Amino acid sequence: MSLADNTCVPCRGGIPPLESAKAQELLGQLEKGWELNQAGHLARMYTFSNFADALAFVNRVGAVAEAEGHHPDLYLAWGKCTVEIWTHKINGLTESDFFMAAKADRAFQSND
Repeated sequence: MSLADNTCVPCRGGIPPLESAKAQELLGQLEKGWELNQAGHLARMYTFSNFADALAFVNRVGAVAEAEGHHPDLYLAWGKCTVEIWTHKINGLTESDFFMAAKADRAFQSND
């Protein structure tokens, strides 16, 4: 089962963020390009040949995020979109963040 096949579970707070070893393990299951940024958030920049394709990707990821109830930060610019994911309620990462990252990759693959 792919990470993208899992359903995001809403975080109600009060739980600890994933431990570093578990986050690294899950990071290894994502497509190339994902990293843990300086803030400890998942981040990946996707590139496109034009603005319209980048915007269409943002809309696909937005629809998935809304359906999952798990909302990444999306930074749109000409020919690129950066997706940044973390669980705001705990200011850290949960497994659902990795599920959402894999769903963003799936949305990118559907661009082809």
